[in-house]
Amino acid sequence: MKNYDVAIIGGGISGLLAAIEVAKAGKQVIVLEQSTHVGGRGISVNKNGALLNLGGHAIYRGGYAYAALQRFGLKLEGGVPSTTGSIIWKNELIPLPSDPLKLLTSKLFSFSGKMELGRLLMRLGKINAAELADVSLREWAEQEIVDPMVRHLFYTLCRTSTYSRDLDYQTAATVLHQVHLSLKSGVFYLDGGWQSIIDQLHNIAISCGVTIQTGAGVSAIKHSGGAVQGVLLGSGELMEVNRVISTLAPSDNFRLVPGAEQTALSRWKEDARPITAACLDLAMKRLPVVGRDFVMGIDQPVFFSNHSRAAKLSDNGAVIVHMIKYNAVGEHDPKADEQLLTHTMNLLHPGWQQEVTAKQFLPSITVVHDYPHKARRDSKPEPAVPEIRGLYVAGDWASHGEMLLDAAATSAGRAASMLLQDASKGRDVISV
Repeated sequence: MKNYDVAIIGGGISGLLAAIEVAKAGKQVIVLEQSTHVGGRGISVNKNGALLNLGGHAIYRGGYAYAALQRFGLKLEGGVPSTTGSIIWKNELIPLPSDPLKLLTSKLFSFSGKMELGRLLMRLGKINAAELADVSLREWAEQEIVDPMVRHLFYTLCRTSTYSRDLDYQTAATVLHQVHLSLKSGVFYLDGGWQSIIDQLHNIAISCGVTIQTGAGVSAIKHSGGAVQGVLLGSGELMEVNRVISTLAPSDNFRLVPGAEQTALSRWKEDARPITAACLDLAMKRLPVVGRDFVMGIDQPVFFSNHSRAAKLSDNGAVIVHMIKYNAVGEHDPKADEQLLTHTMNLLHPGWQQEVTAKQFLPSITVVHDYPHKARRDSKPEPAVPEIRGLYVAGDWASHGEMLLDAAATSAGRAASMLLQDASKGRDVISV
């Protein structure tokens, strides 16, 4: 077996970014991915010529991930969709007050509510996040927003920006930053779906000398004397390497490390609050109601978006739409969720079933394995597992305040940077 300086467990976006970063520094890197392909939840599925992402995805042009991908030379082609749309309130469609004129003429708010909403949107980017480190989103909103309907709309914006409705645990500072980012830069929809990111990262990793091994599940991370000794593959083969970056979920990291209950891995697993969603993605010959491209639910945690209005996602002219129902932590009722999403589509686009050419229903896909919240004992999980030298973690859950793809990208950068810094002080390679 070839000698490697670093093994990276997981070939998703975080794993590929970390691999490229480490390989660019001259290290011999192998990525171990248990499935038959890299990409994880970042892949896009081709159904009848339509590209469907795995659930809701968000990349913001002003975010950390967008900058990191550009730094590696990725071509991100697509567009930012218009936010002109509607909101659902009591099963009725009402124009979304997305500009001052629509706000002034909206029947959803009282005059005082309109003024309060305008002031709220103007001050979002000026709030001192440092003062809100231990304040939940609900605590902040209940104190700062007087009008109940303004508060409802604010929670809707928070839900749409963070993919979470965990109001009593979400930290206000993190959510306010995320809402400001989404309103300022807008979500970016990619031509070719997120598969375009995966394909480019894969090619860059190969060009940097990274070895990518698929079908390579890891059954254990071996360590002795407080240091990594290697990874045990599902085949029973031991790969001797003394530096490992795992991009798996906290529960998986805990499972792979013998004696993990005596390490920070135990805290990270116990504190994690995974966020899931039910998603309905459709390829359609046309939208029954032309121009109804963007809808947010207020009294129902749903969101609808026509991705084709900003990106090319089919080779046959099909319209690709995405519908999501944001789950509460621990919530799982696939039948009820599918009924809600179907009911919402009936409200938005009557007769939509006759236009469908491809359909994908994901009853409970993981959005993130954890996020910054009040119950988290380590508010900023360090990349290095302190009790095991040579073991580092990254992924959407290993956040220092970032969310979603930004958390995956920045945690990969942190893990790679700390690994390289540690490697410069000691032995890199164990001979096999």
